[in-house]
Amino acid sequence: MSSNPVAETVASLMPRAKAELAELVAFKSVADFTQFPKSESEAAASWIADALRAEGFVDVALLDTPDGTQSVYGYLPGPEGAKTVLLYAHYDVQPPLDEAGWTSPPFELTERDGRWYGRGAADCKGGVIMHLLALRALKANGGVPVNIKIIAEGSEEQGTGGLERYAEEHPELLEADTIVIGDAGNFRVGLPTVTTTLRGMTLVRVRIDTLAGNLHSGQFGGAAPDALAALVRVLDSLRAEDGSTTVDGLDATGTWDGLEYAEEQFRADAKVLDGVGLIGDGSVADRLWARPAVTVLGIDCPPVVGATPSVHAGARALISLRVPPGVDAAEATKLLQAHIQTHTPWGARVTTEQVGQGQAFRADATSPAYQAMADAMAVAYPGETMQYAGEGGSIPLCNTLAGLYPQAEILLIGLSEPEAQIHAVNESVHPQELERLSVAEALFLRNYAG
Repeated sequence: MSSNPVAETVASLMPRAKAELAELVAFKSVADFTQFPKSESEAAASWIADALRAEGFVDVALLDTPDGTQSVYGYLPGPEGAKTVLLYAHYDVQPPLDEAGWTSPPFELTERDGRWYGRGAADCKGGVIMHLLALRALKANGGVPVNIKIIAEGSEEQGTGGLERYAEEHPELLEADTIVIGDAGNFRVGLPTVTTTLRGMTLVRVRIDTLAGNLHSGQFGGAAPDALAALVRVLDSLRAEDGSTTVDGLDATGTWDGLEYAEEQFRADAKVLDGVGLIGDGSVADRLWARPAVTVLGIDCPPVVGATPSVHAGARALISLRVPPGVDAAEATKLLQAHIQTHTPWGARVTTEQVGQGQAFRADATSPAYQAMADAMAVAYPGETMQYAGEGGSIPLCNTLAGLYPQAEILLIGLSEPEAQIHAVNESVHPQELERLSVAEALFLRNYAG
């Protein structure tokens, strides 16, 4: 990175950043309080609130959102008449999944092979630290030239909409000229990237019942309708032979006209096993950023160990459907539920329940804020040009903010490049990405102030 005072300051702050990220990662802040204590999330929120107060933020508050979680808010006033920038991150994390699959403990930040491992290191506790680094660098080099609002969400990973509802009820709170969402990522390590589209999502829980109770498979199997087999039929109907998503009535022919994603690079990033083919048709970018994608997140059925010879009376699954910009998530939910009803065999009883939803998002990449960010990233990443990419994931708050503040410019950056393995075991962040993106954000704020 070329030498400049902001970059030098950020570099000097990296040991502190690592120590703070370790403290934040240590909180088991999964916003599913049936799995993890609510106190862990509350402790993480308090840690962030204390950090904001230490940096001179005023009006710091723990916001009790309608879904029973807390979001952390703070305001740092800039010069009189300055623009206002909202910085977003979330401190809640995905469950660690199989802790035995982690090389080091998931809630203990561990340095290995040049990366820092831990749940939330990239998604998105690292984003909280990125914002703090950028502001500290500016304060050490002439001051923060804009008004800053920070919001750290407490339930983004759950899709329960707490902060969206809170923002709708208090529309003045998060109003800003520009919003920087620190929950996306570079296309690859070292390639500065802004995300211009996000897929929306819906989560649907399906239950199928066929019998009053389980039956002996020898005595009744072959005639008694098996609920688990019926569920398998339904789930299989959601994909074509090539693996493309096939929800009746849902368009799956979209194309992507931005940065392309080479198939071999994707295979490497996704760690696809040798000899296993990719699913779907069209380019990889089409499939990831411009088309719907269904995923079975979980099935309630007996484990293999301890299974009994039974015809099953009932079975459940949780289905995720990602939808591209231009597709209304509520309409997609209705189509998915209707598809499940239509494709349930044998007259089995089926019920569906929506348990989460978020709309897709498309940014205006021609706005002045994007030029300010491009100039900043050119300094933070010498020799590289800022790229525009889509993101297959969802950040439901983006559309809420776009609806509340239609004049605001929204940029998505972050630490979740492919090697980060967010939502999987052995999640990690590359410290150089944290350093460079913190420099980029600081320089952006200076550029944007004009």
